[in-house]
Amino acid sequence: MNKSNQIDMLNGPLMGKLVRFAIPFAASSILQQLFNSVDIAVVGNFASSHALAAVGANGPVIALLLNFFIGISLGTNVIIANHIGQKNEEGIREAVSTSSVIALVAGFLLMIVGLLVASPLLKLMNTPADVLDQATLYLRIVLLGAPAILIYNFGAAILRSKGDTKRPLYILIIAGILNTILNLILVIVFNMAVAGVAVATTVSNFVSAGIIVWILTREEGPFKLKIKGMKSYSRSLSRILNVGLPAGFQNMLFAISNVFVQSAINSYGALAVAGNAAALNYEFFSYFFVSAFDAAAVTFVGQNYGAGKVDRCKTVFKICMTLSVIVSSLFSAIILLNGKACMRVFTSDPQVISFGIERLKYATLWMGLACSYEIAGSCMRGFGYSLQPAILTIFGTCVLRIVWIYAVSPIWPGLGHLLLAYPVSWILTGAMVLVAYRVTSKKAFVLVSDGSSS
Repeated sequence: MNKSNQIDMLNGPLMGKLVRFAIPFAASSILQQLFNSVDIAVVGNFASSHALAAVGANGPVIALLLNFFIGISLGTNVIIANHIGQKNEEGIREAVSTSSVIALVAGFLLMIVGLLVASPLLKLMNTPADVLDQATLYLRIVLLGAPAILIYNFGAAILRSKGDTKRPLYILIIAGILNTILNLILVIVFNMAVAGVAVATTVSNFVSAGIIVWILTREEGPFKLKIKGMKSYSRSLSRILNVGLPAGFQNMLFAISNVFVQSAINSYGALAVAGNAAALNYEFFSYFFVSAFDAAAVTFVGQNYGAGKVDRCKTVFKICMTLSVIVSSLFSAIILLNGKACMRVFTSDPQVISFGIERLKYATLWMGLACSYEIAGSCMRGFGYSLQPAILTIFGTCVLRIVWIYAVSPIWPGLGHLLLAYPVSWILTGAMVLVAYRVTSKKAFVLVSDGSSS
């Protein structure tokens, strides 16, 4: 294997290696989000606020449809990382093949189901009537690229398991540049508006999928993808799903709760939808710093737990928790302090800007609170315990947000008060998952000391 494309997670100081892993990962996530951000910016500046709302209203729906399978890809990351720690090359080879089959099958299944439910889902969310048709068109075109999205994400999970976060970043730089160019051409030159940005995103997703498959087929050793001999191995499938399914259900239910929130936001009208869609881009960027150390935690813990190195697992938890809180909180504060300028990237409408700043103030600013359950949950998954953090996160975030919408919002109206559901749910979930981590880690460390982790 090319040593420049992997990180030795089992030996030496951890701080620098965790940062080296996390920075390209965060940049990759931001670039993926920029596909949608560029869509929003182009239609917001060169089409209309209604076109902006049509694109923005799809964020929670796309997350709902995709996040279950992207959560399963976490199982790929954990299992391969464990095998690396155990120096089990056959296990790595089987996991790579099995993950590729999952991505391909799930991608086409998601495309078919998504195309069928696109319009009913948007109607169920109370999407404003004056943007519904455009929103449905955008969603259906983007879902044609569902196979490509999953192929890229599972492929990136394979590379990340050995510390390679740079090449997924390079892929997304290429795809992001292509997406921006196509957006400008299709919207400004051909006046395709919502359809244009959707086509640009879909084409870019297929390009990123094609490149990552090309890379994997040229890897050396157990990481090489052999397309002709690609098949699913029951042992690998079972282990991937054992970790990935709880994470997938967590992501899906998490997205469902956000669909409820989006539905409540939709009741404030198209301008509120547009403002929240613009502000949500910055909220995603802040979260990506959390998810970068989240991914670092699960991968580093996965390898070191597989190798039986308990002290390094504890150190990974402390470093990732500290850095994720600092970086995400600082980024969110800077965005809020420059709120109007940040919102003008997407729109010049003063009402839309006002709604966007409200979201930055009541939700985005407090993103650092989410680190508590994200990092603790990822470390637990690195040990192979995926169900506990999933259940606690589903209860603490999903259930509470739905209760907040129907019990608190009616007696405490206002968009800002509605958005407080986010920081309140982060506090509750964080407290529960941190307690679970403390209990689970003690049990996991005893097992690995007894030689039972494999």
